[in-house]
Amino acid sequence: MKYTGSDISVIGLFGFVIVLTFVEMYFSYQHDRKLYTKRDTWTNIYLMTAAVVINLGTKTFTFFLLAYCYQFRLFQISNIWLYWLVLILAQDFLYWFLHTVGHYVRFFWAMHVTHHSSEHFNLTTGFRSTVFEPLYRVFFYLPLAFMGFTAVDILFAYLVTQIYGNLVHTQYNIKFPKWYEYIFVTPSHHRVHHASNVRYLDKNMGMVLILWDRWFGTFQEELPEDVVKYGLTSQPTDTGPVNIIFHEFIALTADVKKAPNFMDKLKYIFNPPGWSHDGSTKIAKIMQQELREEEQKKYDELQLQKVKGLNDRGELSSTG
Repeated sequence: MKYTGSDISVIGLFGFVIVLTFVEMYFSYQHDRKLYTKRDTWTNIYLMTAAVVINLGTKTFTFFLLAYCYQFRLFQISNIWLYWLVLILAQDFLYWFLHTVGHYVRFFWAMHVTHHSSEHFNLTTGFRSTVFEPLYRVFFYLPLAFMGFTAVDILFAYLVTQIYGNLVHTQYNIKFPKWYEYIFVTPSHHRVHHASNVRYLDKNMGMVLILWDRWFGTFQEELPEDVVKYGLTSQPTDTGPVNIIFHEFIALTADVKKAPNFMDKLKYIFNPPGWSHDGSTKIAKIMQQELREEEQKKYDELQLQKVKGLNDRGELSSTG
């Protein structure tokens, strides 16, 4: 069997990620950090395997569709360096859009939720795949084919950016230069993304570049006063691998059935997670607005107490 340069690059990069995973696992156990548990790690491997199987099953269709659309390309970039630069940037932006849809449309969240269902955060969490994503991911990448990028190159660019996305699934604090943290996704950024804290919900969607989040209002830095809690806002009681894949579909189906009219049924499917026809549950943006109002109220009360304290001690006097 003859391997191409792209094959060797991908194999080498995946090998690098696997080695780093074992290194992180070793130091976790050595320092008793409890970053890994056997059950959680095996669940991650199971979900990754399920996604790989679906990936292989849809590979021919994905390749054919991208190749077909390539025939209708609007332009072609001849400079090889510019070609790859534009491809990586465009692919990363389209991933940001795909990822954002996965958080803001409940039907897609029902599939993406598997990646967020772990209460642990380590390099194997990066392999905790959105199992059914291969069934629809290609439709988000069709613009790349119309932009003159070949199917092989699109898939290669996706693999490379995916590997970078795996590397930021770590709790180890790594200091980067400020310019790097402004442009690229870091472990700190991605810890926020996996948090169930209200402040952090639906933030930092980028795979390689954090610029998309900064520009489109989905950026949130990690704050020392708001320690990250991993997992979902409501964890499923059954954490078996099958239920992890289907539990949100089950909940979505139940909500659609109880909706009083057809429009509400559609809203349960296409509105953000947390939307409800009777207000019994809330979407992340509403909860974040309430959090900001609560924090502002506490801040104002604290300022009033400080002013009152100064007045009581006679340190403030009226003038005029």
